[in-house]
Amino acid sequence: MVITSLSLIFFDGLKINFKYYLFFQTISWISIALIVKYYEVFRFTTPVEIISKLIKQFSIFLLVVIAYFPFSKVSIFSGKATAIFMTISFFIIITFKYFLFYYLKKYRLSTGSNFRNAVIIGYTAESIKLKEVFENRKDYGYRFFGFFSDKKQNPDIKGKIEDLKNFTILNKIDEIYCSLNEISNEKLKELVEFADNNDKTIKFIPDSKQIYSKNLKIDYYELFPVLSLQKTELHDPTVKGLKRTFDILFSVFIIVFVLTWLMPVIALLIKLESKGPVFFKQGRPGLDEKEFHCYKFRSMKLNVKTEQEASRNDPRVTKIGRFMRKTSIDELPQFFNVLLGDMSVVGPRPHLWSQNKAYANKIKKYMVRHYVKPGITGLAQVKGFRGEIETEEDMVNRIKFDVFYIENWSLLMDLKIIFQTVINIFKGEEKAY
Repeated sequence: MVITSLSLIFFDGLKINFKYYLFFQTISWISIALIVKYYEVFRFTTPVEIISKLIKQFSIFLLVVIAYFPFSKVSIFSGKATAIFMTISFFIIITFKYFLFYYLKKYRLSTGSNFRNAVIIGYTAESIKLKEVFENRKDYGYRFFGFFSDKKQNPDIKGKIEDLKNFTILNKIDEIYCSLNEISNEKLKELVEFADNNDKTIKFIPDSKQIYSKNLKIDYYELFPVLSLQKTELHDPTVKGLKRTFDILFSVFIIVFVLTWLMPVIALLIKLESKGPVFFKQGRPGLDEKEFHCYKFRSMKLNVKTEQEASRNDPRVTKIGRFMRKTSIDELPQFFNVLLGDMSVVGPRPHLWSQNKAYANKIKKYMVRHYVKPGITGLAQVKGFRGEIETEEDMVNRIKFDVFYIENWSLLMDLKIIFQTVINIFKGEEKAY
């Protein structure tokens, strides 16, 4: 709120009653912050989530500030003063917030302070993964003290569930993570009461069916709570409209300002080196596994092995084709696919039909990638899983990132992926061949 009081400087001369305005501004900022959960930044919150909260907070706050003027007695509204005030406030706050966020991470790593002690009830595959997160992400600030289980024995297991209470108090445990697979309802009730009475935080780990890791929504049938699985953000009509609008605007920009002059140059170079069409058109599985024709600049000599992906030093690739593949220029005609609505700028890359048939029943959640439109670039690609599939593990990792993108989509994530794609083009990628 100290930063937003900069309005006193930028609105000087508008004859505002600053006493009333600052009261209005303060109440508005706090109210918006409560609605968008602006101050709910935890040790495990990602930078993308922080940016998202900042943009939501400032977007609504801007509208509220503008709305003040028509209802006040001020006859002059300065758009320039408002723009400068919001811009400077935004950059000061985002700098301070990120400095504090990263300072706390560094502080934990360098001093060993600001840590939370944790134990896990249950010795399952999911609880072991959580332990690995605690150990690998030191910046999260957790100290793991061990497992408690009635069903298994292991050196990492400190004792039975009945031993947990004394252990928690003696070792000043802050958080108890509980696998629902390894505890009865009666013991769970006792544990919740113990946590309430001793000011301990209790959290639950998804079971082996991974149902609880989904986006769960709670509904009440009168007073009876019912949990249901929510569809992803990308199934929301408003979000779909927003993403489609972005796709159209971005693709039109690339087509008008890049392809209008680059396409004739590339076409000439392709024609000079080899016979055949400028564009390569191939059927690919798209949204809901419906086929669409994916366009590229032709980067290979004419051949009959179009369902075979390119490999390192592939003899089919032309000289200009090798350059286009290295810089991803060959993918640019897909912005026409985006404009037509077959693809999105960001999404899971469209696979070959041969890959689709080979991996559909082999890799878990493979078909989830068909819930959304395929993209020109995607999270898997910027994470290094692009190009040739040399082992099944390559495809597993690609699907893992595709599914994560679909289940955790945000416009900021799209922008970050686009930005990283541009960086990778100039930096060069090992599997871009």
